Amino acid sequence: MSSTPSVTVHYAQAILQAAERLALPLPAELRALGGEARIPLARQDALWEAFCSASSDPLIGLRLGCALQVGHLDMVGALLMSCETVGEALEALLEYYPIVGEGGEFSLQRVPGQVRLVYQPHYQVRREERVEAVLASLLHMTRWIAGNKLGSLQLSFSHAARGELASYAGLLDCPLQFEAADNALLFAEADLRVPLIQANALMREHLRGLADSLLERLGTQSLAVRVQQLLRQHPRWGKERVAEQLALSGRHLNRKLAEEGTTFKLLREQVLYQMAEQLLRESPRLSEVAERLGFSDESAFAKAFRRWSSMTPGQFRQGQSE
Repeated sequence: MSSTPSVTVHYAQAILQAAERLALPLPAELRALGGEARIPLARQDALWEAFCSASSDPLIGLRLGCALQVGHLDMVGALLMSCETVGEALEALLEYYPIVGEGGEFSLQRVPGQVRLVYQPHYQVRREERVEAVLASLLHMTRWIAGNKLGSLQLSFSHAARGELASYAGLLDCPLQFEAADNALLFAEADLRVPLIQANALMREHLRGLADSLLERLGTQSLAVRVQQLLRQHPRWGKERVAEQLALSGRHLNRKLAEEGTTFKLLREQVLYQMAEQLLRESPRLSEVAERLGFSDESAFAKAFRRWSSMTPGQFRQGQSE
């Protein structure tokens, strides 16, 4: 198994199947998945770029998400189906989502009367299309495994609408919010108690054992993902502090990351760039963004942001408001 961040081959197959249905031409080297169980995230990036470039439909990612089936989520899909309630399935998703893919993270936020399943992507290639695919698939699968007995689910996207609102409504049939603070699927708190139609305690425990073993193997190999997770929690940390948390020396961390084809500096800059974009959308003062990300002052942050994005923080915010 590759030591780099990856996704299950079944998710990649879903993209290839959609391309075939739509007669979209994809490079032969991207169609040949071979017998591998997982696809490196970099190759998944190339597959998404080719898939979206070959289509003239701005909602191609959303349509793919609506067409995804439980089998495309590897054993995690079957595990979620076997849970007793929607709430239990959400907790299982939080624990086992890296098996499906290591390109993003899920978290649960609880407010009075409502629960938000928040998705934070870590990739940059075709980000909006991929976020729409993830949330659309979760919306449809959640409805299906609950026997369409849920209340009014809602979706929020941090980006602007990519097409006509009527097209979104026809595909998703739920309240929508764009240019929101985060990407999320929103549940009424009461929906967490809704029983699932294929709950199976024996199957669930069997699948949990298999998933635990796979997650353990995956976790010990995806060092880059673990580094990024620590940096998102502690963006001020340097290499030595992160290495200490991973029970490694700084030199050993460098060597292990090099084996995965990356560096600590590159991972840290990717994380800071993603966090900077999110913070700038939330509109705190520039000095606060710089301070939270560990920069000495606004000028140092602005210089770094321009290097990452080829625009100033002000230009980025202006583009978000248009």
